[in-house]
Amino acid sequence: MHIVENNTIQKTVLVYLEVDSLYESQKLENGFDEFKSLAISSGVLIKNSLKLTQKSPVINTFITKGKLEMLKNLVIESDVDLVIINHQLSASQTRNLEKYLDKRVIDKTELILDIFATRATSHIGKLQVELAQLNHLSTRLIRGWTHLERQKGGIGLRGPGETQLETDRRLIGNRIKRLNLRLEKSHKQREINRYSRKKSRNKLVALVGYTNAGKTTLFNKLTKSSEIAEDKLFATLDSVTRKNTNPDHGPILFSDTVGFISDLPTQLIESFKATLDELKSADMLLHVVDISDTDHKTKIIEVNNILEELGVLNITQIIVNNKCDLIEDSNVASLKKRKKDQVFISAESETEFKSLRSVINKKLFNGVFKGWVSMENNLGNVRSTLFDMGCVKEEKIAESGKMFANISIGNNELNQFIAMKGFELCHVEDILLETSTT
Repeated sequence: MHIVENNTIQKTVLVYLEVDSLYESQKLENGFDEFKSLAISSGVLIKNSLKLTQKSPVINTFITKGKLEMLKNLVIESDVDLVIINHQLSASQTRNLEKYLDKRVIDKTELILDIFATRATSHIGKLQVELAQLNHLSTRLIRGWTHLERQKGGIGLRGPGETQLETDRRLIGNRIKRLNLRLEKSHKQREINRYSRKKSRNKLVALVGYTNAGKTTLFNKLTKSSEIAEDKLFATLDSVTRKNTNPDHGPILFSDTVGFISDLPTQLIESFKATLDELKSADMLLHVVDISDTDHKTKIIEVNNILEELGVLNITQIIVNNKCDLIEDSNVASLKKRKKDQVFISAESETEFKSLRSVINKKLFNGVFKGWVSMENNLGNVRSTLFDMGCVKEEKIAESGKMFANISIGNNELNQFIAMKGFELCHVEDILLETSTT
């Protein structure tokens, strides 16, 4: 169910609560701005907002009684249709709040789900969003049937409301099973694609990071693609993979992924594992950080927590500090001195992107070999692999059938080929003696 229905803009009150007992780590300084951006991304009209602080959540309504009365008065004054709260609420808390405020209430999870529903374009993306929505809805079905009659006796399953409730639960359960089967099928197809990639020895570099950190802009720069890059949260939802012809090492596959956010709902992570599993086969992660964001340190921790949950934190990672053009040059220079193992870039500077490519090549390939190699005529499969990798710059074949290739290849890959019998390094002089005119 979308927040914006029938092209009607929902007038909204935002409720931003800072609950001390729920902050296990450092909280975001601009948490309210992020929450507001989420609401704007969903297409609602923000009529008013309320910032509140309390020590711990209330079991029944999440919000304390006094603050709840304050919120009710604001809702009446603002004449709104919807109340959005920046925390994950239980079904009973949502129901009690709606009853007290006499308005529809949604939490952060429903807000993000709605944004995802409008942004998903691929078949897999739409399946994943629907699965997340149904998993969320299945715990909240009771809200839709509170108006129906219930029998006082029995075990609670004899009234018309309960009958309908059970029917809906069964239908939703069946739909969830079908979606999981379809996603499993897609997952198997992705496994085949990963096997083909490994067979061709193409390296995969995945871009990860907080939402709106500039991952898609960087992706377009590295791959000369034209994916839509917008200055808004979750502009990219569907993972995209493109090949970049690396001038030194041959093709590298770059994958752009969905951005993360603090307190990302568990069901979203679970639903999107079919997409995020792509990270597990990555040879390297580019962790893109908006260095101009005052909360960038906290957001790095948030992203790493999710990466750890996905089991990919052990993959080689490069911190790419983006949007350097938005901060003072002196600050950038100071950061570069303190963080020599990190990369600092700006979409405006091609020089800095060359530096990033150089770091990727060094970490991914352990340096580069450029020169001639020889292969016996029984190594046709090796020759084919080198061409598939895009490593071959020039080729000569001797009358004996012996093959010579001028290649540009990473040292790690080269060592694997040298270990093969009949594959050797050679010099141009050796080639001239053995080759015929080509």
